[in-house]
Amino acid sequence: MLDAKPLSADPSDWRCEDVAVWLRKIGMAKYADLIAIKHKVDGKCLLALTDTDLKDPPVSINCLGDIKKILFGIEKLSQKSVEISSSPVSRPHHRPSPSNGHTQALKGSKDGLLVEYNEQNHLSISGEDVVTTTRRAEIVQDEETLLDTLAKSSDGTSTVQLISREEIIRQVERPDTYFKSVAKLLIAFAYSSLSFLATSFVMVLVHDRVPGRKNITLTNSNVWFTDTKTYPPLPDIVLDNVPHIPWAFDMCETIGLVLAVVWFTVLFFHKERVIIARRMFSLLGTVFLLRCFTMLITSLSVPGIHLQCEARPNTTMQEKLHKAFHIWSNLGMSLHGVRSCGDYMFSGHTTVITIISHFITEYTPADWTGLHTFTWVLNCFAIFLILAAHEHYSIDVFIAFYISSRMFLYYHAYAYNHAGITATDYRMRTWFPLGWFFEYGSQGKVENEFSLPINIRIPRRIFFAKTEEPKLSPKSEPSRKKSVVSVKQNGNGNCKHHSKKHN
Repeated sequence: MLDAKPLSADPSDWRCEDVAVWLRKIGMAKYADLIAIKHKVDGKCLLALTDTDLKDPPVSINCLGDIKKILFGIEKLSQKSVEISSSPVSRPHHRPSPSNGHTQALKGSKDGLLVEYNEQNHLSISGEDVVTTTRRAEIVQDEETLLDTLAKSSDGTSTVQLISREEIIRQVERPDTYFKSVAKLLIAFAYSSLSFLATSFVMVLVHDRVPGRKNITLTNSNVWFTDTKTYPPLPDIVLDNVPHIPWAFDMCETIGLVLAVVWFTVLFFHKERVIIARRMFSLLGTVFLLRCFTMLITSLSVPGIHLQCEARPNTTMQEKLHKAFHIWSNLGMSLHGVRSCGDYMFSGHTTVITIISHFITEYTPADWTGLHTFTWVLNCFAIFLILAAHEHYSIDVFIAFYISSRMFLYYHAYAYNHAGITATDYRMRTWFPLGWFFEYGSQGKVENEFSLPINIRIPRRIFFAKTEEPKLSPKSEPSRKKSVVSVKQNGNGNCKHHSKKHN
């Protein structure tokens, strides 16, 4: 019988069978097989369980009393585990030897050990020696590293935990706090910035690889030009029938700036600006990272004979990086003097404008139909102007619109239903790693409510002047110089008035 087996003093060492025994002991036998056996919850997993884990799928306990009883028992076990792990262990000055359990855990598992210890540092502040204690954490993979790490503990105390794939998943899937959301936002911003920088560098590479370049010598200088006779623009139904408009591309970028101003205004006043900005950066970074590969794989001839692509042959890596930084810092806009050729598959301008239009539509109330119509009309005009400028082939614009809109819809479909989808199919963590990392633990669909980023308190007296009390007329105003009358009752019931004058 499992009930007759004694349990280890440290709950973190329990196996799944021990967790089942403990559940039966606290009167939760009906959940023993579900939690411990079916979902393989051992001692470490048990100590990490929260009320969300118990009431959400796949456990889905519907009884509030049972959830509270289990959590109360887990709290007592956690206190016991902390007492055991924090008890000081005296060590000699030579390197300590780890327990057999820790050594076996290293040998029998591919996961590492998370070692936490206190490290003391001696500082000199204003001529006085100050000792500071810092809590350190390291992940070790072998016994030798474990011994070195344990020897670093200055006060003889250390905590060793087995960190596994399930533990990492559990930490990621915990409900988001404000600081966790901000950390995810910073990671998404860094990811997006690196993707833009990689795209800029690829644009520099493909610029010098555009088909149809010839080198001629004029007055002791080499001049590269695009030979449109040898490599003419590819046949295109739209470009062959729409005349070239020189100012169209600059107008397209102007429309993009207008949409960007509208979107960042909405984002600034939205209550869930942190979550929405994180989704925007993760989506833009993913789409532009994909654009790096499509540009690099295949080079197309220029779509218009008006394009003069000056090559930069035999440039050093430093010069290429400098040019890439110029493109990245100016957001790849021709209004800022950025000109490049070869970055045709697919259109980056169409991608950004389409994603911004989707975000404006998604994160504003549904009854703001005027803004939504204005946004998509500008989007369509921008796409037409890109084609009228003959800066991209029609297929570039079509693929950019399709990929950016599908990515937006797929990402938000997962973000709004991440808990149910991932719980029923663990492969979602592999298929959508960015969506899982950024969205699991988030609240899913957000309400479109708006507020100021900071609370500004305006004094009431600025808007409400202090009202003056109405002055009484001289007849109704009581005289301050009048005597105070004291009334005394005599034996006959008559009143005598005695006045006391105030000096």
